[in-house]
Amino acid sequence: MISPPAKYPRNAVDKSLRIPKAILEQNAGKPCTVAESASFLGVGAAGPYQVEVSSGIKYGFLERPNPGQIAVTDRAKRILRPQDPQDRLEGMREAVLSAPVISEVYGHYRGENLPDSQFFHNTLIDTFGVPADKVQEFQDIFIDSLNAAELLAEADGKTRVIDVSTGSSDGGSSPTLKKLEKSVKVDANDSCFVMMPFAPPLGDYYAKIYKPAIEKAGLRPVRADAEIFGTGKIIDQIWTGINSAKVLVAELTSRNPNVFYELGLAHALEKPVVLVSSNEADIPFDLKHIRVIYYDVNDPFWGNKLMDKVAENILSAINHPEEAVLRKRE
Repeated sequence: MISPPAKYPRNAVDKSLRIPKAILEQNAGKPCTVAESASFLGVGAAGPYQVEVSSGIKYGFLERPNPGQIAVTDRAKRILRPQDPQDRLEGMREAVLSAPVISEVYGHYRGENLPDSQFFHNTLIDTFGVPADKVQEFQDIFIDSLNAAELLAEADGKTRVIDVSTGSSDGGSSPTLKKLEKSVKVDANDSCFVMMPFAPPLGDYYAKIYKPAIEKAGLRPVRADAEIFGTGKIIDQIWTGINSAKVLVAELTSRNPNVFYELGLAHALEKPVVLVSSNEADIPFDLKHIRVIYYDVNDPFWGNKLMDKVAENILSAINHPEEAVLRKRE
């Protein structure tokens, strides 16, 4: 069976600048036909060259001003002929974050470590519709493009996807959340139980970040403190909250023992849990194969970014619980 045409650019972002560069250097940046652009490079205009043209268009480096013509965009000019030290990097990031499928996968994993190869492979097929026979090609293009745009960082053998968004400060939904809202069914009584320390500063994040994030995802936020549960044995209240929750959030920063106890209960029940931490060292080895949101309180936009990301991952965990559930070994 032949796969349908790829929606994503089939060349990495830096390689897709070859044609715009040739048009700038050999045609003074004026529009030309595809065949003319190929002649500037001394190659044929069929097959792979058409794929390269398509990639340039998908990254926003080329446009079609008239039928049969291609032209260099302002984005490509900013990268190839920068007038400011940040022009190239900003242009590359704009290209990656606007490219079909690549931008969606970036949005899914921003602020997280990329998962192990098999989990990444499955997610690309099941969540993003990348054909199975194109997964390796897409992975290579994705990694190369994000590296070129300085959107990846290596640490302790893991690859972190850098979040360069500013978050939805107006309370609106991010593009990723809007897409998830269309595919995830949430009932009015569905709750999200939050496992976190109560003492400040972490305890303050409940009202400022986690509660509004959960509400943005359409669920009812619940936290195991006296204000919410009232009197009674706290462990019974925690068990009830965890057992009845559709999804949970665990703030793992500082390795609070109570939080890890509650997390153990949630995992025993095979509940999907959104893990969050400001410090990767606080994530035990046994949990590192599950998606974890990392945040940096030194980032001026960290609160809005974390709120958006938690809301997205809550719906993603409902839609794809295998990404957020610690499965029992057979």
